[in-house]
Amino acid sequence: MSRFYNMLRRLAQRGSPARKGVNPGVKRHVEVSIGIYWGKTPFELFDAESIQNPVLSPRQVTDARAQIVADPFMVYKEGNWHMFFEVFNLDTRRGEIGLARSSDGYRWAYQQIVLREPFHLSYPHVFEWQDKYYMVPESGQTNSVRIYEALEFPTRWTCVGTLMEGGPYVDAGVFNHGGIWWMFAETSAGKHDTLRLYHADDLMGPWGEHPQSPLVTGDASRARPAGRVTTFHNRLYRFAQDCSRAYGDRVRAFEINELNALRYQEQEIPQSPILEGSGTGWNGRGMHHIDPQQVDEDSWIACVDGFSETIVEAS
Repeated sequence: MSRFYNMLRRLAQRGSPARKGVNPGVKRHVEVSIGIYWGKTPFELFDAESIQNPVLSPRQVTDARAQIVADPFMVYKEGNWHMFFEVFNLDTRRGEIGLARSSDGYRWAYQQIVLREPFHLSYPHVFEWQDKYYMVPESGQTNSVRIYEALEFPTRWTCVGTLMEGGPYVDAGVFNHGGIWWMFAETSAGKHDTLRLYHADDLMGPWGEHPQSPLVTGDASRARPAGRVTTFHNRLYRFAQDCSRAYGDRVRAFEINELNALRYQEQEIPQSPILEGSGTGWNGRGMHHIDPQQVDEDSWIACVDGFSETIVEAS
C-alpha cells in the first residue's frame, strides 16, 4: 500500500491535542498533488508565477476515486509531453498508473488510468530505448522489479519481463551509462534507509549486485530514490528522498563521481536539498520526488510532487 496513503490515514485518524478553544475532534486532511517547477539548471528550480500549481490534483482524476497523485515521470514525444504518475485508488486501496498530457509542459490535462494490476503500483519510471518505450513501476508487493513495454504509447502497456526477484525493491530506477545498465533500489522494507546498486549488460538481464552495494545503510536521509538519474554537463546525478524527519519531507541531490563495475563514489551537491515544503499551499508539508527535463540550453522544467495539510474542525 502507498506510503503516502498510510501517512494520510494516520493523520486523519489522529485528533489534535485538546487545548483551550480548539475542538478535540478536529481532523487533518492531507492531499498529495503534482506541480511543475522551472529553472536554469536541474538543481535550481522554483515555482514560477506563470505556472498555476498544482497542475494536477486528485480532483482531476476522472476514472478513479483518488486522494493521491504522486511520483510523476514525463517524456516528450511528437510535440507533446506525457506524464505518468501514481493514482491511489481509494476503492481498491491500490496504486494505479495515470496519464496526463501537455503541449507546453505548463498546462496539463488528465487523460486516464493506463496500467492497473491486482497489486500496488507507483513510481512509474518511463524511458525510451532503441525506439521503444518502457516503464519500470514499483511493484514491491510482488517482491520483484517488473518491466513493461508500450504496445501503443502512451496508453497500452504490457509486462515483458521481471528484472529482479526475491526482495522488497522500492522505487527502482534503471539507466544506461558506459554501455552498462544500472539500477538503484531501496531495500529496507519500510525503513527507507538502505540503497542498493545493481548492473547488467542487457536491459532484460541477468542483473547482479555491485560489489560495493549496499551503498547506503542505516541512513534514511539519502537512501530512497526520488526520481530518475539525470545527466547535466556530462555528469551524472541521483536524487534521494530525505526521510530522516518524516516520509516525503524533502529531496537531496548527489553527483556520481565514479561508476564502474568495481567502484561507486558520490558527493552531495552544494545546492542540496533542492526541494522541500514551502510552508503553505499545495506543497506546504513536504516534497519527495522530481523528474527534471531540459527544454533548451538554459532552461529546465521538472514535474514534482508535494503534500499539504488542512485542519478540519468537527461541527
